[in-house]
Amino acid sequence: MTEGGDANGCRCQWFKLSAAEWKATGREARDDALAAQSGCGQPDAATTSGLVAYVEDQPAGWVAVEPRTAYPRLRTARIPWSGRDEDRDDAGVWAVTCFVVRRGFRGRGLAKALASAAVEHARDRGATAVEGYPRIAGADESNLFVGSRSIFEAAGMREVSRPTEARAVMRMELR
Repeated sequence: MTEGGDANGCRCQWFKLSAAEWKATGREARDDALAAQSGCGQPDAATTSGLVAYVEDQPAGWVAVEPRTAYPRLRTARIPWSGRDEDRDDAGVWAVTCFVVRRGFRGRGLAKALASAAVEHARDRGATAVEGYPRIAGADESNLFVGSRSIFEAAGMREVSRPTEARAVMRMELR
């Protein structure tokens, strides 16, 4: 997805890289890393870092979801951990870190469908829980790549903490 907006400046790699690695890595290298980790061109790849939504054979959206431990920046970020005492190295907990829905496909409920699919994807792969870190209503739209509270609620998650007024931690226990 190479159009303008979030799809053009994908932030999925932001969670995968430390701050120093992010600054040292150019956009092309991050794009290549995302293509490799997502199994682009290999729809039956055994490992993927997310799911693609198709509408009439057109790729229309993306959600990043994999074990929380796959996202080094989450380990040190304040948002997931503020007010929570939990094992940061629990590979059974999966995280939904970003969404992209292409222009022309927005307003059709694709982000909610992607969130639900992400929960099932994690469940099918043995996750014990899945969580996300959405912006709260009224947040700057350019930062909604992490999703909104309503997207996660539609997937059955509930708020487990509110680290800031603008951010929540949403979670669903799967076992």
